Amino acid sequence: MNASVRISVASLRAHKRRFAGTFLAVLLGVSFLAGTLVMGDTLRAGFDTMFGNATKGTDAVVRSADAITTPGESQGVRRPVSTGLLRTIEQTPGVAAAAPDIQGAGQLVGSNGKPIGGQGPPTLAGNWIEDPQLNAYRLAEGRAPSKSGEVVVNRGAAKKGDLKIGDATTLRTPDPVKVTIVGLATFGGEDGMAQVTFTGMTQADAEKYLTAKPGEAAGIRVRAGPGVGQQQLVSDLTPVLPKGVEAITGQESAQENTDMISSQFLTVFTTFLLVFSGIALLVATFSIHNTFAIVVAQRTRENALLRALGASRRQVTVSALVEASVVAVTASAAGLAGGIGVAAGLQALFPAIGFPFPEGNLVISGLSMLLPLAVGVVVCLGSALLPAVRAGRTAPLAALRETAVDRSGASRGRAIVGGGLAALAVGSTLTGVLANPSLWLAGLGAVLALAAFVVLGPVASSTAVRVLGGPLDRLRGVTGGLARRNALRSPKRTAATASALMIGVAVVSLFTVFGASLKATMDQTVSRSFAGDVAVSTPSFGAGGSGLSPKLAPAIARQPSVENAVGLGRGVAEVDGEGRALTVTDPLALGKVFDLGDVQGSLNNLGTNGIAITEKEADKQRLRTGDTAQLAFTDGEKQNFIVRAVYGQSELAGDYVITRAAWAPHRTQDSDTLVAVSFKDGVSTADGKAAVQKVAEQYGNPQVQTRDAYAQSSAGGIDMMLTLVYALLALAVLIALLGIANTLTLAIHERTRELGLLRAVGQTRAQLRAMVRWESVLVAAFGTAGGLALGAFLGWVLVKASDGASDSAFAFAVPPAQLVVVALVSLAAGALAGLRPARRAARLDVLRAIATE
Repeated sequence: MNASVRISVASLRAHKRRFAGTFLAVLLGVSFLAGTLVMGDTLRAGFDTMFGNATKGTDAVVRSADAITTPGESQGVRRPVSTGLLRTIEQTPGVAAAAPDIQGAGQLVGSNGKPIGGQGPPTLAGNWIEDPQLNAYRLAEGRAPSKSGEVVVNRGAAKKGDLKIGDATTLRTPDPVKVTIVGLATFGGEDGMAQVTFTGMTQADAEKYLTAKPGEAAGIRVRAGPGVGQQQLVSDLTPVLPKGVEAITGQESAQENTDMISSQFLTVFTTFLLVFSGIALLVATFSIHNTFAIVVAQRTRENALLRALGASRRQVTVSALVEASVVAVTASAAGLAGGIGVAAGLQALFPAIGFPFPEGNLVISGLSMLLPLAVGVVVCLGSALLPAVRAGRTAPLAALRETAVDRSGASRGRAIVGGGLAALAVGSTLTGVLANPSLWLAGLGAVLALAAFVVLGPVASSTAVRVLGGPLDRLRGVTGGLARRNALRSPKRTAATASALMIGVAVVSLFTVFGASLKATMDQTVSRSFAGDVAVSTPSFGAGGSGLSPKLAPAIARQPSVENAVGLGRGVAEVDGEGRALTVTDPLALGKVFDLGDVQGSLNNLGTNGIAITEKEADKQRLRTGDTAQLAFTDGEKQNFIVRAVYGQSELAGDYVITRAAWAPHRTQDSDTLVAVSFKDGVSTADGKAAVQKVAEQYGNPQVQTRDAYAQSSAGGIDMMLTLVYALLALAVLIALLGIANTLTLAIHERTRELGLLRAVGQTRAQLRAMVRWESVLVAAFGTAGGLALGAFLGWVLVKASDGASDSAFAFAVPPAQLVVVALVSLAAGALAGLRPARRAARLDVLRAIATE
């Protein structure tokens, strides 16, 4: 065993360049995985600290006991509590102070007339709490608001909007409110709570603009007296609170907020990054396996000599695995340091582009270090296992032969297995997306398709390289022909080298196709449902913003050029015990501006006790026109509504529609998400839009767009997602290109004598460099072609599976221009990967190369 180790170490020292590509592949994969885990730990700790600071002086929170949660949301909507409870709470033993906590959406307008924030992090407004221990914000400059129209804003928001003390601006609540900044505040010593904006108002203003009526608050913050613990305070408060109102500790409130962020954002975000880490490591697996397979093939005589001198199969196998272990451990350890750098880079990058990351030091846990280290070692050793076993099976007589080259290619067994996997993939996929919609079957089909492509790679590589390299004979003459023959020399090696790039290109193509399909779906939805001419809307991406004023639609409707203007508001209620989103609007105008499909009944007379629902929900709830449905609202009230209309389409109109009059008794802060406008006959789009824009300027200047522009902007978040996806996938493509470069470098070592003979018979250095570069391009072309085909297929699977699992109809779209760009970039990258091996080949000494065995 010691001899095996010594041989392995000596071999590594002598041929360390051979493993440079493997080292980099492991390092990059482990770095990304470690960076993701460290970033996740840092974010969790940051949000824990942030929410802990927010409730630092609050020992108890009094709030409504019940919440209504709609699908897709992790934190429900609670009814307000009466500020009349303050007197009762303050008189409770153990209470030192209490203050109402009024919260709502409020978006400041900067000095340039544009809203601040709203592209992700919330834009909040509330009452300025005088008790410094109950208020999470601290005055840094100026004073607290003392009269109507005065506000305190967090310093970060003021900097973004170029605002200072004494400036007058507009606060969207969503009704535009003229305010004057009298103070700047900090949060936990920072300029704000991550990227969240906050505006503090007087209690009277907060009640006026953020609540349905005076005397209501989202909750009441309570501070305990000396010697009273949080749990004891809650126990003392519980008996004096009315039914439907509860008290929780400040720690529980902070934990709820942290859990909400974790379930709604952090888990999705870290899972998203971990998926790309997995893709990078999968690509690295192919590159690592290919490197070790070539090295083992090139050492056939060396291993055979060891066997002839008495080394056992086990010793030769262990020797190969020791080499892999040394590379794995050193590269993984270096990857941990790289991961910390990746996490630091992400921490600096994402706040700059608006993601709501709290500030703080990196948190490095034992798991975040040990797991990537273990994964890197396992991936590297697992990739090297089969080549190591193959090395151990080398026969001693092989020492008498020339250096072996891996010439294995297509075989009947491989073709049969690959064909079987392909058939299973197609069958599982078609069943999962067409016959019996199932995400599991569709996912299984996608995995089987990937396996089929990998298994069939060597079978298809010879034909593919002949076809792809055919033009080289005519365009590049002998040089192109030699490049094509070199790529055909070992179909298995060519396929293995191209597989890594194929996976990277496949995932890029998958997201490109899926993104184009989402855009086509959005365009289809707007075209099918929205019959208006222009739309007034809030940002389509993120949770921020304050919405649109419900007064905007009536103001637009009064314009002479406007035929109809309808605002879509949002409410929540429980229907049959399940939370559901309600569309609050004018149903008659809704039917004129939106295509609702076939309507049973009438939208004309919903009144205060009528409701319209979609056919899908009607079938689910077993309701028909004339039936009664009971709705339970956040204020605890239950009301029977008569189903007066059942309509077909629901993409923009929602599943449940009630009038504003019906919603008014139960509303909190009222706002619209969209105002749809249609013009009278003879009014041009440009003239009508200009008239709408003038009215919109009086209500905070929201965006006014034509129907086509609205459809495009609604899909704006998709472009942002794709940009992030491409940036993350660049790592996988880089690892794949390192694999191509490493394979070519090893192949040049293998062909040293052959290259010397080519030079001796007249091939120039430039021709030799071109031959190697074109071989790299051919390998990249094979991987790119396979990746585009696999990615388009998987994109179709994802779209169809999403269609089957969603209530909305998804449109499948293939963007040819974007896929051509992907192909050209991949080919250019393949040429780039061949530069270093080409230079190395051109520098070979002709006489020494000819003399090489």
